[in-house]
Amino acid sequence: MFELGMKQVGKINSAMSKQDTHYATLRRKHRENAKKNGTYEASFDKPPDGRVWLYGLHAVGAALNNPKRISHTLWASENAIAKLNLSEASDVKVVSIHPKEIDKKLGNEAVHQGVLLEAEILANQTLEDCWDDDLLLVLDQVTDPHNVGAMIRSAVAMGVGAIITTARHSPGESGVLAKVASGGLEHIKYVTVRNLANAIQAINERGYQTIGLDSEGPKDLTETIGAPKIALVMGAEGKGLRQKSRESVSHLARLDMPGPIKSLNVSNAAAVALFVACNHRNASPQP
Repeated sequence: MFELGMKQVGKINSAMSKQDTHYATLRRKHRENAKKNGTYEASFDKPPDGRVWLYGLHAVGAALNNPKRISHTLWASENAIAKLNLSEASDVKVVSIHPKEIDKKLGNEAVHQGVLLEAEILANQTLEDCWDDDLLLVLDQVTDPHNVGAMIRSAVAMGVGAIITTARHSPGESGVLAKVASGGLEHIKYVTVRNLANAIQAINERGYQTIGLDSEGPKDLTETIGAPKIALVMGAEGKGLRQKSRESVSHLARLDMPGPIKSLNVSNAAAVALFVACNHRNASPQP
């Protein structure tokens, strides 16, 4: 069952990689043309304190339909306005604008698809908001917003209830993170804590099996998972889990890859690990 699931994950990752490559190509061509034409700029506007600029059709559409998100101004091209469902966002100020004007705000590298939304940053939630969720993803100082955004997207797809990360050395809410998450930021609890080791201990005490992903783990993840409530803990790219995190989790486990490349990017590793956890959850008898 797991081998079949791994093939499915491979197809998902392949499709996501192709999409990411497509967006990277667009950004590179846009940047090169801008530099050639002398229109490339290094610094741009910023949203007011307490607010964030969200861009991209999926990220903005999800934000507009999130009742917990307070939105203020939507700048969009006529084409983008036609693609967005604005019927439930009548209180949002809509400004029709040429995409080049959005470039002036965001920079030439942002693939905004002709839409930009100024909104309030979502209120931070707490560990106490997570105890009804049976699958959590914990991030130990993963700093790259692209990686975190990709993990948010995978987490939402896999039914994760919350992402828990450190208040320091982790990305705050931003347009980049939300764009890569493709609307996922609006569908998951995003909890930041001051002391991750203490947070993991609190999760342990609530009956979760906390599993730290580590290349030197004693067993494969499929052999380690064995509880109805799971919290997967992912370390930073390169550094992996910090020592305190390793000591705080109830188990360490590795991901055994069948191919010649044995290691994965942290966001891809998270997607595979979450898929394994979902397989376990679906195979386990429900209370």
